[in-house]
Amino acid sequence: MIKIPPFLLPGDTIGLVCPAGYMQREKTLSCIRTLQLWGYRVEVGSTVGGDSGNYFSGTDSQRLADLQAMLDDPAIKAVLCARGGYGVGRIVDQIDFSAFRKRPKWIVGFSDITVLHAHVHARYRISTLHAPMAGAFNGEGAQSPSVQSLKRALQGKKASYSCPASPYNRTGKAQGELVGGNLSLLAHLTGTASDISTKGKILFMEDLGEYLYQADRMLYQLRRSGKLDNLAGLVVGGFTDMKDTDRPFGKTIQEIIMDLVGDYPYPVCFDFPISHGAENVAVKTGVPHLLQVGRRKVTLQE
Repeated sequence: MIKIPPFLLPGDTIGLVCPAGYMQREKTLSCIRTLQLWGYRVEVGSTVGGDSGNYFSGTDSQRLADLQAMLDDPAIKAVLCARGGYGVGRIVDQIDFSAFRKRPKWIVGFSDITVLHAHVHARYRISTLHAPMAGAFNGEGAQSPSVQSLKRALQGKKASYSCPASPYNRTGKAQGELVGGNLSLLAHLTGTASDISTKGKILFMEDLGEYLYQADRMLYQLRRSGKLDNLAGLVVGGFTDMKDTDRPFGKTIQEIIMDLVGDYPYPVCFDFPISHGAENVAVKTGVPHLLQVGRRKVTLQE
C-alpha cells in the first residue's frame, strides 16, 4: 500500500529548497507570500538564492545538506522545491531517508524533481506531489488553476481534472496507481536505484525543449526496458517548445508516441494539463486514479 503523508493544517511549516538548478531568491518571494497567505509558515533553505558561481544552487554537498535538513526536521511538513533544471540525480543516492520514512512529508515539484518522485516511490512507497514550483507563483500565477490545485492537494482534497479530447487519443477506461513525470528523467532513471515499475499503473509524462529525435530515442528506451508494455493507461501532458532538426524528423510528438504504443490495448490521452507551461496541475504520485478517455472529454480522478 502507498503511504500518504499527512496533509497540511494552518500554521504548518513548508520548507523551500533548491536541490538542483540556481534560482534567485527574488523570484521566490511571490511564492513565499502566497504560502503565508494560505496560512503556512515558510522556512527558506540556504540553497534558495545560493550562488555557487555556476549552474547549480550550491555544491553537491551544500544542496544535499539543505535538502537533508528539511527532510529530517519534524517541524517541516512539506518540502517545496523552488525549481528543477538539473542536479538531483547527483545527490539522490547520498540522501538519508530514515527520518523521512518514519515521518513522511510531502515532497513537491516537477521536472528534475522527477528523480525524487521516482526514488521515493520505488524505494519507499510514499506518495509525493508532482506540482508547480516557485516560479509558477510569479505575476498572476498565484491565482492560476495550477497553483490553486497545489493548495487543494496540500489540504488533502482529492484531485479531479478534465480536458478536451485530442484526435490522437485512444478511448477507454483505466484504474491504477499514477506514476511518472519528466520523460527525459524517466528514461535516464532506467536501471538505477530510482527506477519505477509501471506494470498495471497509469503512467504520465511531459517534457520541455527536446528535439523530436531525442524524444523518440527516450521513448524507445522506455519501450525496450518494458516500461510501456503493461500499463493500465498512458497520460501524455505537454511537450513544450519541441524542436526539429534542419532535415525534419518527419513526425509530430503525438505520432511518435502513438507509433510506439499503437499495438498496446490501454487508453491513451494527449494534451493533459501537466507540463512545463502554464497548465501544470498537482497530482499525487502512487495514489490510485481513474482515467476515462472519452470521445469528447478526458477525466482523471483520485
